[in-house]
Order: sequence, then structure tokens, then C-alpha cells
Amino acid sequence: MADRQYHLKFDSSKAASVDDYLEYRRIVGDDDGGKLFTPEEYEAYKKKVLPMREKNRLFTSWSSSTGMDCKMIGPETLCFCKHRYKQHKTDFETLGETRPILLPCRVKGCKCVSYHYVPMNGSQPIRCTCKHTSEDHLEVAPFLCKKFPNTCMKCKGFYSAFTCGCGEPVYGHSTVVETAAERESRGHPVGHATPYQAMGGLTGFSSLAEGYMRLDPSGRGAPPKAFLEQAITAHDNPFLRANVHSIKAYQMAGRSDRALAPDDEVFDDLTERVSGMRRPGETDMDYFERRYQERRKNEVKGKAIEGPSTTGRRNPAKAVSSGSAKSKSSRK
Repeated sequence: MADRQYHLKFDSSKAASVDDYLEYRRIVGDDDGGKLFTPEEYEAYKKKVLPMREKNRLFTSWSSSTGMDCKMIGPETLCFCKHRYKQHKTDFETLGETRPILLPCRVKGCKCVSYHYVPMNGSQPIRCTCKHTSEDHLEVAPFLCKKFPNTCMKCKGFYSAFTCGCGEPVYGHSTVVETAAERESRGHPVGHATPYQAMGGLTGFSSLAEGYMRLDPSGRGAPPKAFLEQAITAHDNPFLRANVHSIKAYQMAGRSDRALAPDDEVFDDLTERVSGMRRPGETDMDYFERRYQERRKNEVKGKAIEGPSTTGRRNPAKAVSSGSAKSKSSRK
């Protein structure tokens, strides 16, 4: 293996050339047929294609029945035909009124008539109800099993009950190809114009996350204000507990325009903040033992989050309700 290792060193001018090549490859893709364009051909290509991409960009996503985009398709995302999204036709001079918009595969010999996303189970392809993987099925709808009818007698088309992270099975999802206007009408972000080829639904780094984790309108959405402003307790992440004093100092600085009263809501977790402070002469073991005993005491009183599986997680209903109840009782 040692004789196959190469150590390349570039100065600033050579590194700039590498960046230029990567920029060229993102814009042109495989449209040059494997032979680099001359500078004149490259400029002519950009003058023709870039305005077309800005005007008729297509946003491709894999969406659930609720409208959430569980997977945003990018240039390297595989299709059911085992070819990547960038190997499909994504540049159109004009877009007609026909829906759905078909994105045929451009690989020679491939019969795929339109891009069709199929998820993976980790690094493995998912299986149909006929027990064969997606790779064992044809790339043309209804995606019959290649082993039919010789060894697979019951497959009527690829149909998988594999569950997405959103909780819905695969058959409850669909591949959506839409224009910027259609996507905006659904209330989903379109990002900024880009000259790159086959960007699909990618509009930023957040687009790489799964839909149920994405905190924008195309995914789960931003958490409610009550969740973000709930009181910090002993059951929260150590990072939150370590910075509770800084957070409270920021909150109190924002209230400097008016007088603070003992029953102000910023003091709702005063007991927790005092308990989190080290006491004079207290060792590490004494500190952690005291905090553990306080937590056990709270659990006995029914104030803690029930169940070991939720330890360290934010619970908006519990924390907010207890904080608001404490505020109301103190104000009375």
C-alpha cells in the first residue's frame, strides 16, 4: 500500500486552479462528454445554461403525505435506477403545464423515464414485500421484480413497508418535482439562485438533515417559543446547566428598562440556580452526591420527569407548566 500513496503539494496558484476545476465540474457536470471545454466554449455554455437554471430551476424532494420534505434530493442522491440525480435531465429551456415533471435518466441504455427516489436502510437497500431488495427490481414503473416470474411469483411491483424517520412507511411518500413558484406556494424555502447543475432541493446545509430534524418550513419547523424559554432544571443537558447563570444574566440585562420584582419570571428557577453553585469547602464528590440526592427528592415529590429514557431531555409541557404555576402562585 505504501507504494500507492501520493503526497501532492500545491502553491497558491495551483490551489486556485483546483478550485477553478471544481467550479467547472459543478457547473458543467457531464455535459462536456468527458472532454474539457475550451475557454470560449465554457463561456458560451455558461451564457446559454445559467439564465435557464436561474429561471427554470426544479426543486426535487421526497415528501410524506403531510407535505413534509423528508429527504431533499442533491446531485449525488441515487435514483431507483441506481444512477445519480445529476445523471438525469434537470435543465429545461421551457416548462410546460404537464405535471408531474419527468426527469429521464441520460445514461446510455438506462430505461428510467423519470427520477424516482428510494431510501436506504443505512448502507443497505430496502426490501420489497416480495423479500427482494430495490436493486432486484426493474427501473420502470411499476418496478417489477427481476426474478419474476421465475423465482418470485407474487411481486406486483416494488412495495415496501420500511418506515421513514417521520414515522410513515415508504409507500406513504412520493417524489415531488416542482418549480420555485410551486414550492413557495407550499410555504417551503427556495434559497438563493445557484449556477450549479442538478442542485435539486438543496438550499443550504440544513437541507442535508432529515425532514423530522430540519427546523425550517420544509421539515419539522422551528420549536415553539414556550419550548425555548422553559426553565432549566437539574434534568437538562450539562451544557445548559453550566451556562444557566450566563443565560439568566442576559435575560435580566434585557429587563434593565424596568424594575425587577421578587415575583418576576426570571426568578422562577432561582432554587435550581442556587443549588447548582458550589458551596465553600465542597469537594467534587460531595457536590455530585448533593445534586443526586436533590434529584431523588424531586422525583419522590413528583416534580421530575418520569422514566429513565427521558433523562436529560427538554420537556416543554412539564417545565413550562411548573414554571408558570410557580409564577402565578408567587404573584398571589
